[in-house]
Amino acid sequence: MMAGGRDGLTHIDASGEANMVDVGDKAETVRIAVAEGSVRMRPETLELIREGNARKGDVIGTARLAGIMAAKQTASLIPLCHPLMLTKVSVDITEDADLPGLRVEAMAKLSGRTGVEMEALTAVSVACLTIYDMAKAADKEMEIGGIRLLAKSGGRSGNYRRGEQD
Repeated sequence: MMAGGRDGLTHIDASGEANMVDVGDKAETVRIAVAEGSVRMRPETLELIREGNARKGDVIGTARLAGIMAAKQTASLIPLCHPLMLTKVSVDITEDADLPGLRVEAMAKLSGRTGVEMEALTAVSVACLTIYDMAKAADKEMEIGGIRLLAKSGGRSGNYRRGEQD
């Protein structure tokens, strides 16, 4: 297994020990990451959420807020993540009748020395978990899936967009 370097694991040193990456020498750049995920559910559950009739209240509004809050707590949740001063986090939740269910997309942004991919992914994950929690009384068969990075920009490694190869 390779340790460190461009093609290796950045959080593993030459001796195989996990360590926080030193980003002190990196240039500050604007960094943006976008992630997505979804919650598949029965059509009746989606209608219940759409109509605002879930027992716990506004599922979409609460999930959006939970995702934003989670992005701000990423360093407390994921070992070795740097605490970041995020300048923007957005969480968009849209209905998708083809699932059927809800699609979640999150964007995290900052000007700093390290990327915000984990913050965007954490926002999506917690928003999806919140949707499940708030609607589980109606549908325990819901399925969370497709959580992935869509794009990132900024930093030494440059830009990335899912599906585009170098």
